[in-house]
Amino acid sequence: MSLHMPAPAGSSPGSDRSGGAGPLPEAAVPAPTPPAGGRARGRLRALDGLRLVAALMVCFYHYAGRSGDIAHSWGKSPREIFPHLAGPFSYGPLGVQIFFIISGFVICMSGWGRSIKDFAISRVTRLYPAYWAALIIITVVFTWANYKHVSKTDLLTNFTMLQMPAGAQRVLGVDWTLWAEMRFYLLFAVCVLWRGATRERVLMFCALWTAAALYAGSSKQQFLELALMPNYAPFFVGGIGLYLIYRFGHDAISWGVVAIGFLLGQRYAVQDLVAPAHSHVFYHRTQFGVIAVVTFGFIAVAVVTLVPAVANVNWRWLTTAGALTYPFYLVHEHLGWVAIDKLHHKTSLSAPVILFGTALSMLVLAYLLNKFVEKPLAPRLKKLLQARPRPAGAH
Repeated sequence: MSLHMPAPAGSSPGSDRSGGAGPLPEAAVPAPTPPAGGRARGRLRALDGLRLVAALMVCFYHYAGRSGDIAHSWGKSPREIFPHLAGPFSYGPLGVQIFFIISGFVICMSGWGRSIKDFAISRVTRLYPAYWAALIIITVVFTWANYKHVSKTDLLTNFTMLQMPAGAQRVLGVDWTLWAEMRFYLLFAVCVLWRGATRERVLMFCALWTAAALYAGSSKQQFLELALMPNYAPFFVGGIGLYLIYRFGHDAISWGVVAIGFLLGQRYAVQDLVAPAHSHVFYHRTQFGVIAVVTFGFIAVAVVTLVPAVANVNWRWLTTAGALTYPFYLVHEHLGWVAIDKLHHKTSLSAPVILFGTALSMLVLAYLLNKFVEKPLAPRLKKLLQARPRPAGAH
């Protein structure tokens, strides 16, 4: 299967329609009209679908691919309940790395041609409405179910989405990925968008971030590791490299960026997710398995963006799937644990029905959040943030 530059796929360039990301919270938005040498593109619906696949990987890991809180919900280890599924589901955390590849691609796409102010507003309006709603819903459910308690001060801090750097307890277990995304946004805005995105500037950003992240990882300096994210930088950088190919065409330098992202990314993924053989873990992931999933992630993003037969797919339900990804990602973990606990102990439903039924119910909730929270609130929030300041005391 050869890679070619895809033709426009039916969407008008220049619009910024939210379809769901991120880890997560990114929409596969059309690119702005590029300068000489670049080409306009339409909406990448298949990329929306891939994001939901990554979210489901994480979901089934949380429900049946690990121990901890979910073992309390099931009453015993998921490995005993799903002996044939627990092993494959244990590779689900790599859905986050796939999210980061997609995020590198989409943030480079959506930020191109924008000012820092416009970029920041687009991120705030994309991230916060569904996040605030999920925060409130999960807090109410936890209080009702007597499942987990967070102090009032930590709960209020969570509304900023900055609870991790502030040292507050997290309400949403998955929000650590949002903190990684926010650091990426800041680096990209300061290093690229400040002076305007160009191919040369983006390539320089990829090179400098990769080098600095390697230094941060070897220096063991906490601040540098926090700021430069050596374990995740290769995935963002790899996604950026794929976007440069998508926008400007195939060349050795851009493919080199992708290759370096993959080669370093698989190393960090193996380091983080493959436990030593003598350690006691839920399931011993293999190096081959982790590398295979990382390889799938890079190839999948390349296929859905660079192979015309896939990139030009115009199935609208894929956009709906993409729109559900972010709210689904936010609510599925903790609400799923409560749902599994109640269903498993108070009904006669079989474990597979509970597992897949819970995931489906979280998708339904995500649809409601998208329809009744994200769609009405995001444009209102955007209008507020874009409004010009008025003199103090003005009516």
